[in-house]
Amino acid sequence: MIEILIDQRRRDIGGGFEVGRVLPFAARRMVGPFIFFDQMGPASFQPGLPHSMDVRPHPHIGLSTVTYLFAGEIMHRDSVGSAQPIRPGEVNWMTAGRGITHSERFEKARAEGGDLHGIQAWVALPDGDEETDPGFFHYGTDALPAFSEPGVRGRLVAGTAFGLASVRTNSPLFYIHWELEPGARVALPDDHRERAAYVVAGAVETGGQTVGAGRMAVFQAGADATLRATEPTIVIAIGGAPVGERFIEWNFVSSSKERIEQAKADWRAGRMKLPDLDDQEFIPLP
Repeated sequence: MIEILIDQRRRDIGGGFEVGRVLPFAARRMVGPFIFFDQMGPASFQPGLPHSMDVRPHPHIGLSTVTYLFAGEIMHRDSVGSAQPIRPGEVNWMTAGRGITHSERFEKARAEGGDLHGIQAWVALPDGDEETDPGFFHYGTDALPAFSEPGVRGRLVAGTAFGLASVRTNSPLFYIHWELEPGARVALPDDHRERAAYVVAGAVETGGQTVGAGRMAVFQAGADATLRATEPTIVIAIGGAPVGERFIEWNFVSSSKERIEQAKADWRAGRMKLPDLDDQEFIPLP
């Protein structure tokens, strides 16, 4: 049974590029450790994309960012020395811990044009790991377990599900990408306490309700979470164990409001190192 349905809130971040914010939501701020969930695009760009579309260097603490694309390419650079493009079916997993800065630039789209579509999620780090050393990890498509059955193609993007293990995480979670043909049925893992399904495209039926594109169904604990596609459908399923109360302000996540204030002060005063290969500009503290 569905506990709550959350509609994405679309906003244009410049140049006609829209992002749909799903989490955090006023009535449901987290699902397991997932505290942030955005659908980027879909968008089509012409060559010559303005630099104002890029995400300039900015800071994070207390979380891991998870970037996963359906189309396009984003160039990532960070303060631990990483410079890594991400392409469809790959994962960029960046752990901020005690502090990291990074940029995300649309260099391929600027040069060649093309489509961009993906999901960016933030996973709050559990107690004991919030101040861990920052790090960056890239995983190609071969590192993400794929599975299939009639009418269903799936990939385990991160965590554990169905006896499979993917990208290593700091706390128990799952992150699944499903592509479903009409009539296909799938069930979310039942060994994770909190679970949700986001419909990227198409529509599913679950518990007598239809969930269309741009909506996230959060399921009650222990409830049946079976989805039936009513048309060709793309679903992202997430969930896991709660990590406890977390505060979020701008790009900072922490179990302590005081720690967030310290991070804000550090960024304002220039005490957080900029990316090694992208240190000529930054996003000021709002």
